[in-house]
Amino acid sequence: MMNTLKGTRPFAPFEWMIAFRYLRARRKTSFVSVIALFSFLGITLGVATLIVVMSVMNGFHKELLDKIVGINGHVFLQATDTQFTDFDEVVKEVAAVPGVELVVPMIESPAAASTSNMAFALVRGIREADIKRLPGIAHNVKLGTLEGFDTAGGVAIGQRLAENLGLRIGDKVKILIANGAQTPFGVTPRSKVYPVTAIFQIGMAEFDNLFVYMALPEAQAFFNKDNEASVIEIFLRVPEELDSVRSKIDAAVMRPMIMTDWRERNKTFFDALNVERNVMFIILTLIVLVAALNIVSGLIMLVKDKGRDVAILRTMGATQGGIMRIFLITGASIGIAGTFAGCLLGLLVASNVEALRQLLNRLLNANLFPAELYFLSRLPSVLEPRDVLAVAAMTLTLSVLATIYPSWRAAKLDPVEALRYE
Repeated sequence: MMNTLKGTRPFAPFEWMIAFRYLRARRKTSFVSVIALFSFLGITLGVATLIVVMSVMNGFHKELLDKIVGINGHVFLQATDTQFTDFDEVVKEVAAVPGVELVVPMIESPAAASTSNMAFALVRGIREADIKRLPGIAHNVKLGTLEGFDTAGGVAIGQRLAENLGLRIGDKVKILIANGAQTPFGVTPRSKVYPVTAIFQIGMAEFDNLFVYMALPEAQAFFNKDNEASVIEIFLRVPEELDSVRSKIDAAVMRPMIMTDWRERNKTFFDALNVERNVMFIILTLIVLVAALNIVSGLIMLVKDKGRDVAILRTMGATQGGIMRIFLITGASIGIAGTFAGCLLGLLVASNVEALRQLLNRLLNANLFPAELYFLSRLPSVLEPRDVLAVAAMTLTLSVLATIYPSWRAAKLDPVEALRYE
């Protein structure tokens, strides 16, 4: 038997057999097995939580980006030196640039929307042909229609704004601005009543409670912007090519313009989102680290408990490397099993996070994801394979590293000393 043990290759079947036998609970070593069980559960929950949180943060980033860009465009042009009356020429110049999908001239101004209640609104003047192609609006009209938008003399408003003002299709809403007509007594406010012809739901609470769209000629007249536009919004076919297309737009436009893009306008917001994502990853990694440290304590206790067994194996010819591998397999098995179970649990929860939120809302009779605070009407989740792989790789690495010291300690055990005090 001694020669057999000395001649076995690394990670031989007998090493696996002994390692898995040490994992099974017995009356004498039940406490060690309980520690192993809690280590397994800790790793499982840590991995699952990491995957779910990373998926939700990815979902937030993607959904907010889609909503913001879907209604605000990728690049924005504003006139610098003169009134923007030649916007049609600029639109033609920009539309000819390769990579540009849609060019939308707009009037944009803050106002108040009033019925029996009053709310702040951002009024946008836009052509019918453009609003029908606007990504955030075109497929999100829930009530009414955009047909005849230029001639209907009405407005399209967000669903949450309609709810706050108690508006339905056909109802009248008064739009008010402070900068109206000039009189001998000063500037008087201006107001006008418009019928509601369409109600849209973008899915981002802030936008659904803010935007009011009216026909461009009507907005020009209402805001005293005769034949002017206040901004041109540009949508690209491939958003990732923003930098190259932006330089082409700059070269194509023949008049001085202020050019910005969505990254500059929303930099603080998305930087904060990325910081939050990274901080959550670090915090939740500590959960996995604590579970890995439980493996260390469990293996140290197992080594102490199995001192006599180790001594017998050594006297039968097992090498120090063989003993080390036995305990390495024992500890790594907990980490591997916990990582695998955590990945399955995390993928399951992340794929059904919105359904689980709705279920908890019904069970607890509470709103766990208020749109007023989190901007979105639903809890988003986007699974990124590279995130799952990164979490699994990190957990497996921590689990294996946690087994090295206890395994080395077992390998260094002196069989004579171990048997003497048994």
